[in-house]
Amino acid sequence: MSDPNPPSSPPHSSTTSSVPNSSSPSTFYPFTTTTPTKGQQKDNVPSSILIVGSGVFGLSTALSLTRHPRFTNTQITIVDRSSSPSTTSSSGREQQQQQQVFPSRDASSIDTSRIIRADYADPAYAALAAQAQEIWRLPDGPGGDGRYQETGLMIVADAGSSSSSSESTPASSVAVQAAPTTTKKKSGLDYARSSWENVKSLASAADQPSTLRDKIEELPSAEAIRAAYGTGGGTGTWGYINRLSGWADAEACMDWLYRTVQATGRVSFVSGTAASLVVSLYNRRTPEVRGVRLTTGEELAADLTVLAAGAWTSSLVDLTGRAVSTGQVLAYMDITDEEQARLRGVPTLLNLSTGYFIITPAGNTLKVARHAYGYLNPSVSPNGNKPISAPVTHLTDPSLSIPESDQVGLRQALREMIPWSDLHDRPFKSTRLCWYTDTPDGDFIIDYHSDYKGLFIATGGSGHGFKFLPVIGDKITDCIVGQCPEAFKGKWSFRKEGLPAATSWDKVVTEDGSRGGDPGLLLQEEMAKSRGRIGSRTISRL
Repeated sequence: MSDPNPPSSPPHSSTTSSVPNSSSPSTFYPFTTTTPTKGQQKDNVPSSILIVGSGVFGLSTALSLTRHPRFTNTQITIVDRSSSPSTTSSSGREQQQQQQVFPSRDASSIDTSRIIRADYADPAYAALAAQAQEIWRLPDGPGGDGRYQETGLMIVADAGSSSSSSESTPASSVAVQAAPTTTKKKSGLDYARSSWENVKSLASAADQPSTLRDKIEELPSAEAIRAAYGTGGGTGTWGYINRLSGWADAEACMDWLYRTVQATGRVSFVSGTAASLVVSLYNRRTPEVRGVRLTTGEELAADLTVLAAGAWTSSLVDLTGRAVSTGQVLAYMDITDEEQARLRGVPTLLNLSTGYFIITPAGNTLKVARHAYGYLNPSVSPNGNKPISAPVTHLTDPSLSIPESDQVGLRQALREMIPWSDLHDRPFKSTRLCWYTDTPDGDFIIDYHSDYKGLFIATGGSGHGFKFLPVIGDKITDCIVGQCPEAFKGKWSFRKEGLPAATSWDKVVTEDGSRGGDPGLLLQEEMAKSRGRIGSRTISRL
């Protein structure tokens, strides 16, 4: 998956022999991956770290670094788009510091709600998520002041159906046509049953109260699912309810995290867009990343650059075969005070066979969404050499909507789960594309780049990273210092073993059993179909 002889500079980078305003050349090496030569310190800590991205991975890493004793004297900077205009002058930055809000309002973590669960088919992620949940419940943590609500989660699936219907895959599904077929595809039911076993095991651990296991209940039929949900509707034919899971107000949590990082006084924030990596040659042969160049032309230098840019990461470094950005559909509907009161205590309901889910509503807003293979948006990478799937959001395109077919599907899911006639034809007040960074098996990528000195990758959230907000920063820092958790050493590796070789950006399809729909759909093609359908209806009414 990586070239045996790395090029002199990575894709999406600019090369330079001297970086303006940089410190002297760094001798920083990854803590355990390189044997120091004579005269070098084994634990040579970087004097400066630049984090590109202020989402869950970026902000939590910055907070963890400020608390780690090895980085007491390290200068930490985060660069990302903020809600305020960018500036290149230092005096301007100081004046705008209080006005800036990170991350950008189109980041995947900025939303009304996110599911918080330990319900995973993979026991390693289940255990880590359970650790995170302990912190979510603390009154002085990210879930405090009502940001986290433990209303329960229903994981369901359709017996006998897989998570993808390949027979009906449209011609535009380029990824599924090229995807390897050497391994058996997991189904939503496979995932649900494995998750059921894992959460039961966690609740039955010797150090847990015996009452916990009573909060996890099997739902063996469609009738049992409807009875547990409490709206008169439901979905799926087998599942379970875990009353130890819940949801969080994602935007409020990110605002809390940003304020917490600010309060350390250790992290500088720069509002700007990274256009490329700045790369020089170390010892005349090894490519070394020395920071990033912004779209303004300004360069930000650092001994260690951490790419935590989410769905925008592939615009800065080649992730071919490792990760791809996919757009996921969400829709929002206003509900009345009475409807809000009726739905306040219902659990979140997620069907892993279809991907459709509804999170317990709050603030008189009901969200219905789909955890699917998502849409690809083919684009040319900034250096013009490689195709990538690039996010398009409501900030880059204010007229952006979701395909009509998805609006129909989301509405049908809503009618099935909440069969209240007053909601059936009520218009959505807004829709959105949320951009995942998908990996083939849903594992994160948290590792040093295998070919470039001074570059660390923290991405690949695959639509399930938010719930780890309380713990993922510490795990990323552990990996930076060469102490990756044993359970994740293979899973989070940049040069991952065991995955089929992929040579094209569109061959990455997440096959962990949790996705609904068809893989490889192209966003612009589906939007064109929507415009055609809308146009034909308009003509018929004339």
